[in-house]
Amino acid sequence: MSPPSVPNDVRRLLTERSEARAARDWQRADELRARIAALGWEVQDGPGRSSARPLLPAVAAPTGYADPSDLASLLDEPPAVAASVQLVAEDHADDFSRTVLGLASHRPAVDWELVVVANAPTFELEPLTEAAGLPISPVVLRTTERLGWADARTLGMRRSRGEATVLLDTSVEPIAEFLAPLLAAFDDPSVGIAGGWGVTSGDGRSFEEAAPGEVDAIEGYCLAVRREALRAVGGFDRRFRYYRNADLDFSFAIRDAGWRAVRTQPLPLVRHEHRGWTSLPDAERDRLSRRNFYRFLEHWGDRPDLLLRRPDR
Repeated sequence: MSPPSVPNDVRRLLTERSEARAARDWQRADELRARIAALGWEVQDGPGRSSARPLLPAVAAPTGYADPSDLASLLDEPPAVAASVQLVAEDHADDFSRTVLGLASHRPAVDWELVVVANAPTFELEPLTEAAGLPISPVVLRTTERLGWADARTLGMRRSRGEATVLLDTSVEPIAEFLAPLLAAFDDPSVGIAGGWGVTSGDGRSFEEAAPGEVDAIEGYCLAVRREALRAVGGFDRRFRYYRNADLDFSFAIRDAGWRAVRTQPLPLVRHEHRGWTSLPDAERDRLSRRNFYRFLEHWGDRPDLLLRRPDR
């Protein structure tokens, strides 16, 4: 990816902030950081200068990288379909095509929509979606600059119109209709988050694959969240720019809001190579994974009450 194209008004604020920092006016510098964030950019301070990278703003704003109408949340509106299936399109066209073809070949048995976050993709979406023969036209949210993993997912969730929003990774291929059995988990009104893969832990530090039933967290390969539960937490912590452990953090946030997490019986989904993992050098993905796990521990490390298998039980 090329360096982000920072809008002129953000560049001007960055210059003002550099001047404030040079004058040791930290209050002014913090105020300018907040103004830059409101415009959809995150300050990155470096030796001698500051830069910015795309950041999903809290409310719709003219960011320069997305249509402001695509940034406005729909979560306060009533649901219009049973499920919003969300994909993120970035680099691997074949993976995206495989998932879309699976959705088209095994059409969901419920009313649904497909929301695609075109996160500055390196390929054209339309030829792939048209070739798949989807029964519906996807909702496409386009960015010209690459958002972090959490922000891209939150953007899609904000724009969903489903009673449940289903995050599907493009490493996953549907081989039969899977939405109906997945959404059946929400027949229990206490369930806020569900999916085909889940984990559990006895200490909140190490997690292991769990059998179907109630779990500590749902893995992000296929993660469905009830609209009411999504409203309660708003989305992912934006600091998770890499995917690893963001699903743990999100699951614990949903459960902290009073909902249960359930792994379904096996769904007709096949997991293939996960490019977010295999496309990075070992040292880099380990570094990013550790950093994200520290963020998870920052939020939930002192909450053993959220563990199903906590030692005092």
